Amino acid sequence: MSNVAAMTAARGPAPQAAGDSRPPAIELINVSRRFVTPEGKAMTALRDFTMTVRQGDFACVVGPTGCGKSTTLNLVTGLAPPSAGEVRVMGHPVNGVDPDIGFVFQSDALFPWRSVLDNVAAGPMFRGMARAKAYEKARDWIARVGLSKFEKHYPHQLSGGMRKRVALAQTFINEPKILLMDEPFSALDVQTRVLMQDELLALWSGSGASVVFVTHDLEEAIALADQVYVLTAGPATVKTVFDIDLPRPRVMSEIRYDQRFIDIARTIWDSLREEVQIGHQRTMASGH
Repeated sequence: MSNVAAMTAARGPAPQAAGDSRPPAIELINVSRRFVTPEGKAMTALRDFTMTVRQGDFACVVGPTGCGKSTTLNLVTGLAPPSAGEVRVMGHPVNGVDPDIGFVFQSDALFPWRSVLDNVAAGPMFRGMARAKAYEKARDWIARVGLSKFEKHYPHQLSGGMRKRVALAQTFINEPKILLMDEPFSALDVQTRVLMQDELLALWSGSGASVVFVTHDLEEAIALADQVYVLTAGPATVKTVFDIDLPRPRVMSEIRYDQRFIDIARTIWDSLREEVQIGHQRTMASGH
């Protein structure tokens, strides 16, 4: 094994690293997920899928297009029950939508008729917080993401990066114990994406939340994560887990040029490349 491979410990989907006493926040145990397509065909999205994210860890999931990455998030939220196996959150079986889970989508989930301030305050108020307290807390979170001068603006008056900052404030204000992110920055230009990645790490580092972040971008995954899960071409299962031993805090604009980062990316790509090729071949064969 190379020095990089040893440093970037590749392993199977082991439930927990030896010597780490932190309890798991998320567990998918031998999970399969099957469904029927609109055409009436039976499809398997996940098969014998096992994944463990410890409390406070940042896990990224990468794999070929259409392999079922987003399905893992739906299982954690309870929106998609497993066909087999078990899904547990904070030690308990998933049973419906958990208010301790925050979700950030690729597309904006902002109310277009509400101002930035109203959007961010909506979550705490929905959870029963008094209006004055909710707005005080919202102003604090808006300040944290650098948008204090834009409290009265509406989503259509903001850039894509600014809307994503509002979405982060809107999520973190509810103090989620678990944060699920489905390619949240993929629609942004490269420069804005780097800024948002830094913003996310800064907010996450002080939250204690456990994160599962789905992305097509391997470099993004390595730069953000404690662990990178490489999935097989669908039906997806965990092919390999890589522990990312890069020091924190990380600066996105700098870390990509670190030789350790480059070597880690090459090691993980060796595992991912075969699955991407399989997925591509299937797409070509199907004519889609």
